[in-house]
Amino acid sequence: MKLLPFEKPIEILTKERSRWKEYGRDTKDLDKLIKKQIKDIYDNLNAYQIVQVARHPARPQPLDYIEALFSNFTELHGDRVSGDDPALIGGIGMFKGAPLMVIGNRKGHNVRESIKYHSGMVSPAGFRKAARLVKLASTSLKIPIVTFIDTPGAMVSAESELQNQVGTIYESISAFINANVPTISIITGEGGSLGALGIGVTDRMLMLKYSYLTVVSPEAASSVLFKNTGNSKLMAEELNITPEKLASLNIIDKIIQEPEGGAHRFTEETINMVSDTLQSELDFISKENIEVLKKKRFEKFRNIGVYST
Repeated sequence: MKLLPFEKPIEILTKERSRWKEYGRDTKDLDKLIKKQIKDIYDNLNAYQIVQVARHPARPQPLDYIEALFSNFTELHGDRVSGDDPALIGGIGMFKGAPLMVIGNRKGHNVRESIKYHSGMVSPAGFRKAARLVKLASTSLKIPIVTFIDTPGAMVSAESELQNQVGTIYESISAFINANVPTISIITGEGGSLGALGIGVTDRMLMLKYSYLTVVSPEAASSVLFKNTGNSKLMAEELNITPEKLASLNIIDKIIQEPEGGAHRFTEETINMVSDTLQSELDFISKENIEVLKKKRFEKFRNIGVYST
């Protein structure tokens, strides 16, 4: 497994463990030391280190959660206008016996897939597809909507701009705001700018412990302000992009815990945690009157960023 730059002490101990094992030595004490080292590191991550964990290539992606949590999942394709964006997956699946509309980013687990799916960056066709699926769930099917977010941002290209990228993001946000069913979004890794917001304007916004949500990446912010990426760590702190900071600002509603060492080390355990949290959140918001829920949803996002003394 790829080790992140700040995990050097773990790398040293892991190599030593391999040598011990090669010479037939008991590694129990070293295993305990490695476990303690992982805990010590992950208990003290700074904001930019959390960004690095969120981007880990072995971290479970939305499609992994969809395949693990939803049975009889049927993918729905196309925006009924220009085509089908592979960077956004959506469809109907059964979660613990109940039907849900599921929408998420598709990033890819290797270079070939990453290129094919544009690293999960959604194009205008993808946002139109999201809006179509939200309206389908809201009007015809009357089933809750769950989104899994993991994207560095919306697609940035001349073609996207020619196809009215901002307008289609608005179309998707509008569909979520006006949905007549409960909605939940879960940020599993990267929550980049309008790419995240386009499918994240929901009744309940949840984040995994080692994920982030930001209007601009730390590297881009550093490039704009300092003309280089050397201050990315500083920007990550100043942007308040970690789950703890966002929860304190009432931007997100709940943090889903991860095992010490991150979801990329403990995929099954993390997926189980997400499953339990999703069930409790659905139980919670499904009891709310839909008109009250819609009013709270609108007020929640309308009040983000309001400053009072």
